[in-house]
Amino acid sequence: MARCRQDLKGRLAVVTGASSGIGLCFARTLAGRGCDLVMISNQREALEETAADTAANYGVKATPLYCDLTAPDAADKVLAFLDGRSLEADILINNAGVFSFMPATEMSDRKTDVFIDLHVRAVTSLSRAFGRRMAAKGRGNILNMSSMSCWTPMPGIAMYAATKAYIRVFSRALHYELRDAGVRVTVACPGGIATDLFGLPDRLKRLALRLHAIQTPEKFTRHAVDRMLRGRMQYINGWLNRIGIVAVGVAPTWLRMQVKRRMLDQNITRP
Repeated sequence: MARCRQDLKGRLAVVTGASSGIGLCFARTLAGRGCDLVMISNQREALEETAADTAANYGVKATPLYCDLTAPDAADKVLAFLDGRSLEADILINNAGVFSFMPATEMSDRKTDVFIDLHVRAVTSLSRAFGRRMAAKGRGNILNMSSMSCWTPMPGIAMYAATKAYIRVFSRALHYELRDAGVRVTVACPGGIATDLFGLPDRLKRLALRLHAIQTPEKFTRHAVDRMLRGRMQYINGWLNRIGIVAVGVAPTWLRMQVKRRMLDQNITRP
């Protein structure tokens, strides 16, 4: 266990989506082990505040970088930011994400592009760019955030599940490609996490936590960082989620249609 709790003083982690939720918890988890940070978000005020708080509370350097990762040149901007400050990343955590419960055919073109640009283009570009640099120095860790939904093509989350499935497959292949160069790529596929991403009411969050159906973001990020530092290829949190993957994977068409009719058709407001 001591190995995965290793001191990260003198190392630098780049964390995307770091101004709130799981991304902020990743930043705090790493800072708690002495790791300096570059915290990236498109929420400028929240980012500056959380970076300052993280630096003050943990005694590390926490540099904020306001950046829209859906922009085509986002990866170039991130690298230029690091190079301009002579910073060299040891860890990359691609956490930034978006969620929407809506039929794919009714989602706006702009929203559809955000899913693709953020979950596919940004993750791919940043992983490739940082992977090259880490391979050149012979070490480094990349953690990409997928989701348990990558195994669950259910109605209403087509764009989310499909793009998260891409992240999982891409990350697992990249793990093999970079392994001989000393770079470890981990993909995390969490089930329920107690954040505001899915819009779950607070009372239901508390109940789900008591039932261990979901996990706090603090606990999840601690375990995910442990697995990343061990060089694990994939992390799924909790036995219930592992069972759920199998259960949903074998769900018959009639059951999926019931989900559509009872949850999607009755809860989506259409003009």
